[in-house]
Parts: sequence; C-alpha cells; structure tokens
Amino acid sequence: MANYLEWSQAWTGRMTKADGDASHKRAPELAAMLKKQMAAGELPFLTMPYRERLEKDLPPILERIKGYRHMLVLGIGGSALGARAMQRAFAPGQDGPGYNGPWLWIADNVCAAQFEGLLGKLNPEETVVVCISKSGGTIETLAQYFLVREWLQKARGDSWREQVILVTDLNKGFLRGEAQAKDLASLEVPDFLGGRYSALSAVGMLPAGFMGINWRALLDGAACVARPLVDNPEAIATHPAFSLACWAKTLQDKNYSELIFFCYLPQWATYGPWFAQLWAESLGKDGKGSIPIPATGVTDQHSVNQMFLDGPRNKGCIFLTGEQPEAGRKFGDDLPAQWAWLRGKAFGALLEAEALGTRMALCKNGVPLVGMHMGSIDEKAAGAMMMLLEGATIFTGWLMGINPVDQPAVELGKRLANSRLGADGYAAEARDLGAFLTTPQERQEF
Repeated sequence: MANYLEWSQAWTGRMTKADGDASHKRAPELAAMLKKQMAAGELPFLTMPYRERLEKDLPPILERIKGYRHMLVLGIGGSALGARAMQRAFAPGQDGPGYNGPWLWIADNVCAAQFEGLLGKLNPEETVVVCISKSGGTIETLAQYFLVREWLQKARGDSWREQVILVTDLNKGFLRGEAQAKDLASLEVPDFLGGRYSALSAVGMLPAGFMGINWRALLDGAACVARPLVDNPEAIATHPAFSLACWAKTLQDKNYSELIFFCYLPQWATYGPWFAQLWAESLGKDGKGSIPIPATGVTDQHSVNQMFLDGPRNKGCIFLTGEQPEAGRKFGDDLPAQWAWLRGKAFGALLEAEALGTRMALCKNGVPLVGMHMGSIDEKAAGAMMMLLEGATIFTGWLMGINPVDQPAVELGKRLANSRLGADGYAAEARDLGAFLTTPQERQEF
C-alpha cells in the first residue's frame, strides 16, 4: 500500500482552505529558492550527494566491527535522536527479555551517574565507541570522548584505536584532527548538514547498520520522496511536503501555536522526539514558530489527551498511523459476558479502534488534523516519512521568512556554558555571567 497524507479534517476550526492558498501561491518563489540552494550544495539532506561515498566507506567499517557486542554512541541532539528512533523502530528486541543481538547505547546527556553506570557495566573488550559531532567541538560530546578514551586505553592499551570511530566534518574541527593524528576510523558529516537533518547520513546509518537495520532501504525511501524536487524544483507546487508546509504556516497565522505529532505506530513512537527537535530548532526564530508536542497512542490518551481535546484551542495535529505487519493474539471465547464483544478479535484491533476514536475526538473538538498513513512500517517507509518531514520543515521556514537551518539562540547557551567552564575567548559572555550570578536571589523553600 502507498503512503499518503489525508486532508479531509485539515481545514477546520479557524482554518479554511482559502487561507492556505496564500502560501501555496508562493510556490514559484520557493521553487527558485530550492533550485538556488540545491545548486549551492546547501541542502544535502535533500540531494544526498554524500550517499555514494557513504555506500563505499560504511560497509568495510560495519564488517570490521560486527564482532563487537556493544556500540556506545557519544552524541547529543541530532547526533542521537535519529539513531534512537531507528533503534526502537527496527531493533526493538534490545528492550525485551532474552535479547541476544548487538546492543546500542547512547550517551546523550551530562549525567555523571548514568555515564558511570554505562562504563561500569560495559566490557571495553566488547564495545566499539562512536563519537559524533559535526563541528568536532560539541563540549558535552568531547567531554564524554575524553573520558571514554581513557577508559579504553586503560583496558586495551594501544589497541583502543581499533574500537573508536569518529563521525565529523571531513576537513576541519578537533575530531577530524584527532582522527588524523591517532589514525582513527572516521566517517563524514557533509557541509551544510546540521545535526537535526543528519539522521540519514553516517550519523544515523552507522548505528543502524551495526544493529542490522537495512540502512540502504532508509536511504531509498528518503530518495523516493526527494527525487521529484531534486529533478524538478517546480514540482514543489504539488509536493506533499510543500502542502504540509502551507498548512503549518496557516496554523501559525491563525494562532495555533502548538503542533501535536500523535503517533499511533507504537514501534515508531521515538520518532516523536526526533521530529520535535527538527521542528523546534528549525522554526523557533524571531518570536515565530509553533511548539511541537510528541504524543504516543494509546499511552497519551490517558495523560495529555485531555488537554488536547478540552484545553486551549491553539493546537493542530499530524496524526500518524500505518499498516501493522500482524494483528497479534486473538481473544478467546471465555471472556466475561461484559467483554463478549472482544471474543475472537485480535489484540491489534484495539489499536486501530483507539486510533480512530482519538482521531475523531480531536476532529469533533475542532483540532485541525492532517492524517499521515504509512503503507508499511519498514525501513523504506521510515526513510520516506523522515524526508517528508524534513522537507516540510524547510519549506515552512521559508514561508515564515526565517532561516530553518541555523540555531542562534542555542549557540548563545553554548557560549555561556563554555565561559562558565573557563574557556578563553568569551569576554562578553563572562561579563554577562558575572552580572547574572550577582543578581540577588529570591528563594522560597518547600
């Protein structure tokens, strides 16, 4: 079956299809932007010029590391979220009893207790370490790398180099220098490929390949969605990613400030946080944007769905469903009489019914909703969904008049943190920190 967007309940509440036409009329303008930026190499997530090199460089590395039991990924944000989503979607056995395959561990935060827990329990002889930073200077990731490098050196001596792979810029940055100086295996993060758009590069494909996930199919699915735009930028006028962007822009124009990503594919639930970073970091600029809210069906029917249905009317929804590969066990004929209507039905029928009920409830409560249905839930379908959402994010940013590939506010926090730790070259940040820290506190104990 095909993947598709379903629009019958998209233009409701304060939204009308005519409202979206103003954005849609800008298709020629955005087509020109698309053509220009692709020609300049500034949209590598879409054109995937790195694929040929990746398909040459990745298989030998995967062959060399296939004997290791564990992979420890050091990365944060876009260096981690895509890999975790793929892990949960396509290697879910790791979380279950009796698992005997390759294990992926992701250190994506600064928590000394959790980090010690990982290094205290992992066997360094069975662990390959992947350090991911496009710039090669992400302080959280480098701090982890320095500690893990020492951990490996103590256990493995000079052979520690055989167990480290760096994923970073091809030509510059500390990690690139480290790879060259210490003869470490490395893979490229291409120019102009920011972390939140990098999951379908070596950043996500290396962990995916280690887990036995069909990473080529992920790339194939993404390429199928991107190809009409790459081959003919004018095709943007009829492309579903642009349609989604026009709808999202209209949501903002009509004061819908929150965008729910409601996933009724339990295996794909971790794509919610991946989408949240993609959307928020790309579009939260100049006082503009909408807040992404990941939600999982049916779990969140029993938590935040009350707010979705009966809270402020400021929410739109992308509602994700898909064809399940199996319906699961069937209920027996010995159920109590009050549950007799479940007899003979498959467990999976409950998910389908819950999804339909929640979708209808949202629509009846005036939530503008675009259905996104996946014809399958394999790797190719996941790649297609990821590319659709990445394209929609870029186009929404262009319609908003902001740059969807930078993150200036995030960089400020990084500079202030570096100054706090004593790094040189942050005089202005040091002054700001001094003023902030000397502001009298107003505490209220509890």
